[in-house]
Amino acid sequence: MQPVVTVGLDGSPESLAAARWAADEAEKRKLTLRLMHAWPLLAPEPTRVPSEVDQNYWAKRLVHTAQAELQARHPGLSVVGNLVADDAQNALLQAATESEMLVLGSRGLEPVQSYFLGDVSMPVVARAERPVVLVRGPSDGEGAAPAPAERVVVALKLHGSSDDLLDFAFHSAAARGVPLQAVHGRSVPLHARVPWGVDHNVTEEITGDAQKELGKALRPWREKYPQVDVVEGIRLDSPAKAVVRAAEGAALLVVGRREHRPGLAPHLGPVAQAAIHHGRCPVAVVPHA
Repeated sequence: MQPVVTVGLDGSPESLAAARWAADEAEKRKLTLRLMHAWPLLAPEPTRVPSEVDQNYWAKRLVHTAQAELQARHPGLSVVGNLVADDAQNALLQAATESEMLVLGSRGLEPVQSYFLGDVSMPVVARAERPVVLVRGPSDGEGAAPAPAERVVVALKLHGSSDDLLDFAFHSAAARGVPLQAVHGRSVPLHARVPWGVDHNVTEEITGDAQKELGKALRPWREKYPQVDVVEGIRLDSPAKAVVRAAEGAALLVVGRREHRPGLAPHLGPVAQAAIHHGRCPVAVVPHA
């Protein structure tokens, strides 16, 4: 199968927003866009049947309408429709294994409640073998969102392998022709806290050590993607808060997720959870070792 960007469609405004984002991304990466709708009750496709008795009529219309809009917006983009007679979660997980990335819509709530993901999206994000991008819908009760800044933000832990995460982040920045902002958050330890604030000698040492580690982690990727300008940032704050604040107004936030290990329930770490629930820009969750 040729490389594709797959987007899940369910007829909601959020999934259409995800499809539009996915079309832009597929065009940037010169990939095919696959529009997928899954429903267990889809009937085997007959050779010819009137629309009034076609059990799949509304599913076909959903995909064909989106396909027509996106093809008009992106005349040179290859867009294919895909109807799958299966549970949505199973279908999306299978699609993720066949795609460069999977794109899903996120549903909005009132600002005080942030926003939630449906019963399907969270398990897919936690289990998918390939990157999953979550795109917020247009109706989130927060008014017009600010225009995205021309940068991609990636969150780094600086321990363990981050090759898949950095490859995705650098590739995303290169495809857009924008800078990459690499962010590492590190909480201030208790021994650095003093009655008047923090001990600056300790915080300077922490920042200096983290800066060296960050530079070392980024060095091979700077060499692989010399066209990408990189901005490094160490923030003395909890990693989750540091990442969400750094990504305000960004075009894309990239966070990592440890690959699922046999015998352990799939889960998302605190940084990925914070990014998904509080980040306003599209969030890419990338599984890595």
